[in-house]
Amino acid sequence: MSYRESPVLGTASRSIEINKVLRNTYFLLAMTLAFSAVTAGIAMAMNMPPMMAIVCFVAGFIMLFIVNKKADTASGIFWVFGFTGVMGASLGPMLSMYAGLANGPTMIMQALGGTALIFFSLSAYALTTRKDFSFMGGFLMVGLVVAVVAMIANIFLAIPALSLAISAAVILIMSGLILFDTSRIIHGGETNYIRATVGLYLNVFNIFVNLLSLLGIFGGDD
Repeated sequence: MSYRESPVLGTASRSIEINKVLRNTYFLLAMTLAFSAVTAGIAMAMNMPPMMAIVCFVAGFIMLFIVNKKADTASGIFWVFGFTGVMGASLGPMLSMYAGLANGPTMIMQALGGTALIFFSLSAYALTTRKDFSFMGGFLMVGLVVAVVAMIANIFLAIPALSLAISAAVILIMSGLILFDTSRIIHGGETNYIRATVGLYLNVFNIFVNLLSLLGIFGGDD
């Protein structure tokens, strides 16, 4: 005897699938962040030069496209660890510079703590309220484009106040993207946990880098 799946069973099945994606995403995110911390530590121990950090960053940008292409295959996990590994290594010279300052280690720990607080607070809010933040997508994309253009312009202008504004803007944009990306998972807009992990990883990565930059600007002379 054949029968159609009831709406209740269908909703329950969808909820189970979403919870599975969430669970896998947060587990993989924790693993990749830990792996990035290891590669960053190795880069610091090896005294990696800034030029190699640029090479790692470019390599990570290229690997980002490969990860998205391979996300539905068995090799996707390998590529996501490769991507997050080189991104972590690219932080080595910057972290070494801050670690060499009198209050540098404190700033690094403050940036880590602030990043964790932002991520867990916003993720908890999105998970608790189950609010749909998809309406933020267009605004966040425009903000991201403007921030990138401002970054490129400031390479030539080298205006400290603009650097400050860019870092603050990026933190706000990435915070919005945490809500947006988490909401997409909750509402079934993202069903691939590898792509979901990469999105959240980039949000966390950029918040940490720019928060550390802000702390360096305000506390570098202490």
